[in-house]
Amino acid sequence: MKQGKSTEGWTVTVLMPNGHEDGKLTTAQTKAAEVEAAGFTPALQKVVQPAAADAPAVERYLVRIGLWTFAERAKADKVVKELKELDIRAKTDYLADDGLQTTGPWAMNVLMVDPKLFRGSFRTSVGANVAKRETISSMAKRAGAIAGVNGGFFNIHTPKALQGDPMGISVVGGKLLSEAVPGRSGIVITGRKVRITELKTTVTATPADGARTEVKGINRAAGTDELILYTEEFGTKMAADGGTEIVVDAQGKIINVREGGGIVSRGTYVLHGTGIMADWLLEHALEASTMKVDTKVIDLRTKRTVPLTPETYVMGGGVGLVRNGRVQITAQADGQASFNMMLRRHPRTMAGVTKSGGLILVTVDGRNPGVTVGASMVEAAQLMRWLGAKQAMNLDGGGSSVMVVGHKVVNRPSDGAERTVGDGLFITP
Repeated sequence: MKQGKSTEGWTVTVLMPNGHEDGKLTTAQTKAAEVEAAGFTPALQKVVQPAAADAPAVERYLVRIGLWTFAERAKADKVVKELKELDIRAKTDYLADDGLQTTGPWAMNVLMVDPKLFRGSFRTSVGANVAKRETISSMAKRAGAIAGVNGGFFNIHTPKALQGDPMGISVVGGKLLSEAVPGRSGIVITGRKVRITELKTTVTATPADGARTEVKGINRAAGTDELILYTEEFGTKMAADGGTEIVVDAQGKIINVREGGGIVSRGTYVLHGTGIMADWLLEHALEASTMKVDTKVIDLRTKRTVPLTPETYVMGGGVGLVRNGRVQITAQADGQASFNMMLRRHPRTMAGVTKSGGLILVTVDGRNPGVTVGASMVEAAQLMRWLGAKQAMNLDGGGSSVMVVGHKVVNRPSDGAERTVGDGLFITP
């Protein structure tokens, strides 16, 4: 789908002390005075970050210099360079990216599955393993998928070898591979049945002496005084962080107690403890004794446990967009209640479910001035509702947004090439 045409031009946006383009009125006024003292003519622009279902609207201010046509970008770039020489940070800004009224254009890919006719199924994947990032086209080929899109956010703030770790829940074939962020939206799949809801997970470890304790995370880097579960899908070594590890076989027998930094062998799992949790393992998890780990996924709408069968797949999203046929953006609960994420236009990937249970997958390309401008969070929600989604959520966007059909990328990723990501959602024969 293509819609609209380019009519906007360029301006220069002066960055605030925190590096963001927006700030409070007093912050913006101080920055404007600095720009004026440097010999430029700034303007203050008030913008309103839209209200979400769980966050109020917020007034923000931008400091801007000049206005140029689409063909005059070089003039704006020159001003940015002059400001840099005066130690004032700024950027050339395309006005259609603002999230305010625009004529576009937009380039979108929409894939809809009719549940009355479809005889295949849906599934998610973390690729070859949890820790390593991989392209969606590669995951799709391995899964023999008809089509697919990128999944949720992944952890770019962890060591490079672990950056495939989903920032939220992941269940693949009934196995919990990443814990939920409680209350965040997720897509739950059983065969060809799919729904969107809010989720949480609980993981507990119980040794032979009954000293039950909480497992804080799954297949991610351990923090201070944490107990982390690593499954055989993790795919790399655990950190040699001075912690303690126990290796448990498929029958629940502890077959090794060791220092941190090992691997997870096939047919086993590992509990890795740091600080006080390393001490807990040494006290309660004795070699040749037993350990039981219970994992639960709970649907917060129904308050029921999601059965983890081989047909069960669950993937976490970014922000809830539509609930029961109405726009309901859960930006605060999903950690996205910011000017940049709510108002600014970016490439987006969305998933929705129709009243009849059909699946809708959408990518909106962006960051390509004059060709496609992307969507704000509000526009993403409105688009999904217009397409017939009764429930919908936002997935990872920006350079991660990709749709693959027949193992080929059909949209134009904003990085210029397909990005490696943490997980994906696929339609299989």
